[in-house]
Amino acid sequence: MKFVESDVKKFALEKNIPVYQPEKIRNNEEFINTIKDLNLDIICVVAYGRILPKEILDIPKKGCINLHASLLPKYRGAAPIQWAILNGDKETGVSTMYMNEKMDEGDIILSKKVEIGEYETTGELWNRLAVIGANLLVKTVNQIEEGIAPRTKQGDNFTVAPMLDKSMARIDFSKGMEEVKNLIRGLNPIMGAYAMYNGKKIKFWKAEILSNEKASNILEKNITEGIKARNYNYS
Repeated sequence: MKFVESDVKKFALEKNIPVYQPEKIRNNEEFINTIKDLNLDIICVVAYGRILPKEILDIPKKGCINLHASLLPKYRGAAPIQWAILNGDKETGVSTMYMNEKMDEGDIILSKKVEIGEYETTGELWNRLAVIGANLLVKTVNQIEEGIAPRTKQGDNFTVAPMLDKSMARIDFSKGMEEVKNLIRGLNPIMGAYAMYNGKKIKFWKAEILSNEKASNILEKNITEGIKARNYNYS
């Protein structure tokens, strides 16, 4: 819970690029005037998590664009990567869009589809999408500069990816195997799924669904090794 410099800020400072970091934007005339004075062509927003006010959206000549980690209009909101994993989706992606005054509702520019691995976690998918999304954002800016960027309105068939709640992290083993597996994957490394055992909280970071035969073999092996360990300790 401490403020730290993002990689973007560190890179900018190393290259002597000015960094403006106000505590708030809305109704901040000093900051808004600073942005106006820059005479911007375009504003790119990545992982900001807040809605920009109209007075900011209207500043750049080419508009404000956002990189979002889903195939819009699916998973608008704060946690698209996590919910794709939690829901057991087989694919997701990244999208760029023109921003408006609503959450992730702007016209889509480009998108890139990505398959999700059966046991891939939120953290692993996050790292992959970061690279794919960065490349898509560069492509988007280039197309806007060239005047060839497409613009597709979003339909009403959207879904929402709200912020995660700590109450969802406790594993309910009465649920199906897939649901438990996806909960563990989806909350790794953010929060972590857990269960209680003898009054202690145990967090789970990986899960695998085993066939009856494989599970029996592992159980038999563990029992055998446990017997050997006991015999060794008492001999």
